[in-house]
Amino acid sequence: MPLYEHVLIARQDLSNAQAEGLIEHFSTVLADNGGKVVENEYWGVKTMAYKINKNRKGHYAFLKSDAPAAAVQEMERLARLHDDVMRVLTVKVEKHEDGPSVQMQKRDDRERGDRGDRGDRPRRF
Repeated sequence: MPLYEHVLIARQDLSNAQAEGLIEHFSTVLADNGGKVVENEYWGVKTMAYKINKNRKGHYAFLKSDAPAAAVQEMERLARLHDDVMRVLTVKVEKHEDGPSVQMQKRDDRERGDRGDRGDRPRRF
């Protein structure tokens, strides 16, 4: 079966338990239609780049699934009809990456570098 990755954004006024309940609900929808959720992650409340339905923040959830196309279409259809879900994005992938997603990995200070050192710059007067 094809492999997919889904990102859901739910309204900010939901509790964490309700947002995680949405993950379980859509995992069940995929399972009922012949697919399975390989892994899911709750990313928490994040600030969005622009307002969606007058909301500045949203609960983000990430799902990795192994499901037929019909199951994914049904899950997307129900997500778009659900009042608490603001956006859903599904991407077909060749293989699932092992380990946590990039959002869940902690940044290492060595990777970011020291922002205080900007090199030799001429002084302005």
